[in-house]
Amino acid sequence: MDIVSPAVNDYLLAHSEPADDVLRDLAEETRRELAGQSMMQISHDEGELLTMLVRLVGARRAVEVGTFTGYSSICIARGLPDDGHLLCCDVSEEYTAVARRYWERAGLTDRIELRIAPAVETLQGLPPGRDLDFAFIDADKTGYASYFEEIVTRVRPGGLIVLDNMLRDGRVLDPQNDDDRAIDALNDALLADDRVDVVLVPVRDGVSLARVR
Repeated sequence: MDIVSPAVNDYLLAHSEPADDVLRDLAEETRRELAGQSMMQISHDEGELLTMLVRLVGARRAVEVGTFTGYSSICIARGLPDDGHLLCCDVSEEYTAVARRYWERAGLTDRIELRIAPAVETLQGLPPGRDLDFAFIDADKTGYASYFEEIVTRVRPGGLIVLDNMLRDGRVLDPQNDDDRAIDALNDALLADDRVDVVLVPVRDGVSLARVR
């Protein structure tokens, strides 16, 4: 969904921190080798937003659900301090093999841990306690509600949960499939959830920011 005109989009990208060689090469390889799935990769401006949010929260411990080829994980990890930790949850060895190569190029392997398993199982296996500072959810849409429930009880007060694709190309206005209906229902649930303060912002396909109370 084009929320802004192409000309404004170009201006927006030109006035955000530019991508370096690592991110440019990763985006190009993903488009070239995974053309049919490349739309799952976040845009550069959204990546810069993630880095900024991680820094604003002062995050040291973060989790990502849905890693794909690693663009968002690089952006999150770059916002962490040198001793920070990002846990990436994914089910694809193929896609995350690309991510591993670019984590190494970016010098971030010491900050990122990858677990290949259903994300709910990985999250349920985390120790109890509210020691997470930041989370990013960008995976199968029907699983979002379950991921959020596992994460929200583990994020400290003042921590942030970011959810991607919360507009579904505008189809939240008239849901067409199970993914659309799941996101529409979650948008309503987040607004009514007294554990978080939430704002849905029109960044790309819609990004919800849920600050844990």
